[in-house]
Amino acid sequence: MATPKVAVVGAGVVGLSTALCIAETCPSCSLTVLSDQFSPNTTSDVAAGMLIPHTYPGTPIRVQKQWFKETFAYLFAISNSAEASEAGIHLISGWQVFKNTPKKELPFWSDIVLGFRPMSKAELQKFPQHQFGQAFTTLKCDCPPYLLWLEKRLKATGVQICTRKVADLWELHSEYNIVVNCAGIGAQQLVGDKKLFPVRGQVLKVHAPWVKNFIRDGDGLTYIYPGIHRVTLGGTREEENWSLSPDPGTTKDIFDRCCSLEPSLRGAQDIKVKVGLRPSRQGVRLEREVLSQGGVKLPVVHNYGHGAGGFSVHRGTAKEAARLVGECIAALQGSSSRAKL
Repeated sequence: MATPKVAVVGAGVVGLSTALCIAETCPSCSLTVLSDQFSPNTTSDVAAGMLIPHTYPGTPIRVQKQWFKETFAYLFAISNSAEASEAGIHLISGWQVFKNTPKKELPFWSDIVLGFRPMSKAELQKFPQHQFGQAFTTLKCDCPPYLLWLEKRLKATGVQICTRKVADLWELHSEYNIVVNCAGIGAQQLVGDKKLFPVRGQVLKVHAPWVKNFIRDGDGLTYIYPGIHRVTLGGTREEENWSLSPDPGTTKDIFDRCCSLEPSLRGAQDIKVKVGLRPSRQGVRLEREVLSQGGVKLPVVHNYGHGAGGFSVHRGTAKEAARLVGECIAALQGSSSRAKL
């Protein structure tokens, strides 16, 4: 067959990194990224971009661990390169603190982050309301720079990037041989996935350059994540809430909770409020499907539903999606050579 044409729908961190993995593993295909929103207007732009995995009940732990390991290794290599500042990736040390000792003291990812250990009594004195904690070093992506860096890499490999709203994957069948669905929360309408639901997250981005360490409450709701230019304070997890409007009462609550963990934040300046809808489901949907109408077939690869953990596993799931695209290309080439016979 002629050069296979592949469209990736979605331009958040999952869509762009999936497109990059496809470009790297299937260089013979013609690749286009289609989205109605690009940075700085994606859900990924609101995310803190911390590599601390969220657990998906519907996905085996060994699979989640592999995704995280691949993502950590990929970003760690960038953080050790001359491109680290442009890509917005840096190492960051800090603490995860608990009011009560968790049942499982070692999370599944403890041997992938760097220097994971229980906090000392002296360290815990900083957090008088908490009785147990873990210290470790992980990676953080500053989101707009990282998305722009991914876009730049894609353009350098000849990938087309087009602003276009896709209402139905089938509308692409006459232009593309394979479609990759990385539409995030948009997949609920795009493919009618009733298992996908929004988890609203409201965060504050503040200027507080003296805060150098991350602090995360073990429940995952209150966190302080310093970036290169701003500190992200969070947060909320509101299931089935579609509102993108900031709530002033929530802003005050987040600020007060973060100040109770780090009192110096009372002096933070230039507070900006951001809201995003995390595309959540029991497990990431990462699989092949063939759509067909009237004898015409369209192979589709789905890679969406990463919820609060997208940045932690994005490269791992992108590699798997690219492998599935490779299988689709092989199947198409096999059927076209059989057709010639």
